[in-house]
Amino acid sequence: MKIITYLLILPLILGNFFYCNAQDSLDVNDSIVLEDDKADSITYPIIKTFLGNWERNYYGENAPEKLDLVWKLFLGKGETVISRKSGSRIWAGAGWTGQPLLVNEKGKLYLIQGAYDHHLKKIDAETGKLLWQYQFDDVIKGTGTIWVNENSDKAENSIVIMQGSRLGVGNFLDTKHIPSYRAISYFTGKELWRMDQKWTHSYSRDVDGSALVLNDTAYLGLENSYFTVFNPNPKQARQLNGMLQPNIIQERKLYNMSDVQSHHYNVVTESSPSLLGNRIYVASGAGHIWGYNLDTKELDWDFFIGSDIDGSAIVTKDENILVSVEKQYIKGKGGAFKLNPKKDPKEAVIWYFPVEDNDFVTWEGGIIGSIGINDSYIDSSKTHLAAFVGIDEHLYVVDHQSIDTTKEVLGPDSLTVYNTPKLIYKERIGPSISTPIFVDDKLIVAGYWGIRIYKYDTQNNFVLLDKREGTFESTPIVWNNKVYIASRDGYLYCFGLKD
Repeated sequence: MKIITYLLILPLILGNFFYCNAQDSLDVNDSIVLEDDKADSITYPIIKTFLGNWERNYYGENAPEKLDLVWKLFLGKGETVISRKSGSRIWAGAGWTGQPLLVNEKGKLYLIQGAYDHHLKKIDAETGKLLWQYQFDDVIKGTGTIWVNENSDKAENSIVIMQGSRLGVGNFLDTKHIPSYRAISYFTGKELWRMDQKWTHSYSRDVDGSALVLNDTAYLGLENSYFTVFNPNPKQARQLNGMLQPNIIQERKLYNMSDVQSHHYNVVTESSPSLLGNRIYVASGAGHIWGYNLDTKELDWDFFIGSDIDGSAIVTKDENILVSVEKQYIKGKGGAFKLNPKKDPKEAVIWYFPVEDNDFVTWEGGIIGSIGINDSYIDSSKTHLAAFVGIDEHLYVVDHQSIDTTKEVLGPDSLTVYNTPKLIYKERIGPSISTPIFVDDKLIVAGYWGIRIYKYDTQNNFVLLDKREGTFESTPIVWNNKVYIASRDGYLYCFGLKD
């Protein structure tokens, strides 16, 4: 995807907005005409959601070869409650998934970044200057989604940011109302609505996932493990329980009661839904990859793994999905699946790639982050690569369209035998829960030991170009020789080539 095309033109004439602190104060192809039809007067999202698009496989353009510090912005610190028994902690910066969003506003670039200081922030991408910030009730972990509202009643609300947070300092699982998912105006930073999270069999009422929006309908798996279909338009919102809430169209459970028992109520859905054909695929911490049929409006595809699954289902050019598997609640090893969702779930596995077990923090092994692929950046003559980092401290790059005919591997149940893909590159870089990203002929990988940028050639030879130390859980984006990524040290960083 080298050229951003403007498919949607909305004749909304917007005045100049005064950027103030709120509360303290598009589809990649979507756009809005602000004054005329010139490119420097159009506002449109470039990175609109976690991993860029509804297929979760686009990360930006024009990767640099260096990681020089261009600027950094202190995001702050915030309190979050672990549990009644464990009490609270202070977290700094931003963590998993924590990927910034990127908007071109009349020729200038702006970032949207959620942070652990409880604020969603609009930031000048060239200078790191803060434009506005909106305060949530708790730390913000997940990545938002930017939606262009064709039917907005106000020009200032024509671009909407939908963002989740943890459940709220002072709130607990049994608190009556938990409005941990909200809509914010991109232009003003003011709240448009908030969604109350229901108490289910899940032990969480946070929201980490990024919504998928088709026309005027949004789809999202919440951490209460309800797959929720709703209308994001503030005009259609209604007053309920003292809050202006979006219209909920449908809810479906992403777990079975047997999962609740085997996972001890850890049936949390943290992933972001992905679009392939007439289905939306969402990974559930209850151990399932679900397919929601857009025609029948029901969950009609269920690939059961049994482990906790945190990463999102990644759509490949050959119309399959890649899924990361944590080592939890399973006898075998965690790793990566490639699945063909056109087949019955029992016949859907194309390959499995296990990674080694390793105790780190609260994890036992497997892959926590999502899988990065280069499909959006190559033609059919080049190797289709997939990259992931395990808790076992290793970066793996595989050819996701080729099978290693010399061996087979055991699956997560330690019983079923599967094919495995060709391993292209492996290196010990430290544990990570971030998602590696391919941009052009570069691979950028972040983790607890720092951030690295590699260059690879047509023969799939990987060369390390640059690296920086740091503690990174979030996923970076790339644009115009800049890398943007938040750290647990409290800062949002812009690395790359200085202008």
